[in-house]
Amino acid sequence: MTEHISDIRQRFLSRRELLQGFAAASALATLAPASLRAQPSPRLPGSIGPGFREIGHDLTEGHRLSEEYRARVLIRWGDGLGGEEPTGFPLDSREQAQRFGYNNDFIAYVPLQGSERGLLCVNHEYPASHLMFPGNGTREETAGLEEDRVLCEMASVGHSVLEVQKTGEDWSAVSDSPRQRRLTATTPMGFTGPAAGHARMRTSGDPEGGRVLGLLSCCAGGKTPWGTVLIAEENFGSHFMGEPQAIMHSHPKEYAGMPGFGVNGAFSRWGRVDPRFDVTREPREINRFGWVVELDPNNPDSMPVKHTALGRFEHEGATVACEPGRPVVVYSGDDYENQYLYRFVSSRPYLPDQDGHNRTLLSEGTLYCARFHDDGRGEWLPLRFGEGPLTEANGFNDQGDVVIDCRRAATLLGATPMDRPEDVETNPVTGRVYVALTGNQNKPGPNAANPKPVNPSGHVLEILPPGSDGMRDHVSDSFDWDILFIAGDPGRDDALAGRYGGDVGDSGWLVNPDNLAFDVHGRLWVATDGANYQGFADGLWCMATTGGSRATPRHFFACPRGAELCGPEFTPDGRTLFVAVQHPASESGSTYDNPSTRWPDFREDTPPRPAVVAITHRDGDFIGD
Repeated sequence: MTEHISDIRQRFLSRRELLQGFAAASALATLAPASLRAQPSPRLPGSIGPGFREIGHDLTEGHRLSEEYRARVLIRWGDGLGGEEPTGFPLDSREQAQRFGYNNDFIAYVPLQGSERGLLCVNHEYPASHLMFPGNGTREETAGLEEDRVLCEMASVGHSVLEVQKTGEDWSAVSDSPRQRRLTATTPMGFTGPAAGHARMRTSGDPEGGRVLGLLSCCAGGKTPWGTVLIAEENFGSHFMGEPQAIMHSHPKEYAGMPGFGVNGAFSRWGRVDPRFDVTREPREINRFGWVVELDPNNPDSMPVKHTALGRFEHEGATVACEPGRPVVVYSGDDYENQYLYRFVSSRPYLPDQDGHNRTLLSEGTLYCARFHDDGRGEWLPLRFGEGPLTEANGFNDQGDVVIDCRRAATLLGATPMDRPEDVETNPVTGRVYVALTGNQNKPGPNAANPKPVNPSGHVLEILPPGSDGMRDHVSDSFDWDILFIAGDPGRDDALAGRYGGDVGDSGWLVNPDNLAFDVHGRLWVATDGANYQGFADGLWCMATTGGSRATPRHFFACPRGAELCGPEFTPDGRTLFVAVQHPASESGSTYDNPSTRWPDFREDTPPRPAVVAITHRDGDFIGD
């Protein structure tokens, strides 16, 4: 039986010294918890607060940012990977397959010449036909799209690699780069790990279960120290059509997982063009998505691989933490209400300058799910076949079954249900781990790490692996945890009020934290997804994570209406910040023909276009200072 929130609050107030911070449900109490009070040491690692002038809450057709900075659009949906303008809209499938995709999300900057020339690796999450094509006023109408528009959708997702350079104050794409590349829903890629070649991965088009066409719903991701990029597949189920009940008896394991992955024939249409995406015709195809994909952006001829040892779920991010001579750790959240936080630990160590060895590290290791105890401690529970409930008696015949049905395995182990765990990032200065919990309005009840009975605004969790700041042991199976802040309006006087480390004023508060990033000073940058419903724009906020201004956000950037901010990424010198503005004009009643904004071009003959923006300080200083 779930405890009442008042009981959790009382227990935490009596054990506050164990948490040394924001004791879960006490966010709902009037007494400010320890970690939200000013701390005495102003120069702790990660303690430098933001120095820019804050912007206000607003909702406009354009983007806005702090006045000391400049923002220039670098590349937009439909541009060539060298920055070339499209001939016109709407795009056809042939054009789209060669051009920058739709709904840019995660961004990885891979240096070629330091912080002024590099590869920009960008995810493309999902299409939005009513904003990509004319005449589609409602989502239901798009079910009748002709074949080329479906193929264009399939070509609009995936990933783009482009080379960029800074000349003077401005960034641009390099037009003739041999490294530029598009990955789409039809790009061949391989598998590694326990599910590679598994019977449940075999289809009529791939009877060996070793190759797959495409990657889907590419949301957040990560980078490895050996120069590759990790791409996380998230809401892949929405691309499949058909009635799961039709395979209930022939493929019971596949049927059991489909409702949780959002398979819904009412809106999907890809299966009418490509039978792989009809679950009644290819019941196992869906098992081939929901993985972490590794890409070598420096080799445009290399085949990406999906690492099944990292588990199959709706991955939001794949953040690497490692040090020479020790195993590689990859953190990832399952972006769905009441799902779990995961960690993968490689079997073998990371060895600098041995890229051949390092590129095999993610194919073998142990996957863990997180359990958060009420007293501020936590543990990582291994998902190993044959241990605990992960046996044939519960429908697991091998480790391949465990990673394919990762959610069910974690549930049986007793992982802690979370309020939609999205991005997970490690502070490079302190080694602390931060989890963006975007919100949850469909929860069976609160728990200590997710204290609100209903959580429409989200919160950010802080995980402290053993050790001191700068020397954290990410391989350890135990950790401590804290709540950095509870999102929402601090001026409310009810259980939905926000709680921060200090006075955030009228525009410092935020809702629905989604993507996270750190600058060179260890400051946390939080991108949001959901503020439009509060009457102001989604955007980017910055805060210190230790010291006197800990957990006191300041508002830096605001998106155009209908958009969310994704993928904040700094150049190594901390003087350029790339951000992805996703789905501008995505609002009720807004269409290709009559959008609520035409950002970023503001031309009557051009639809709204997701785009990557490069932000620099007008005086060339560090971003955030």
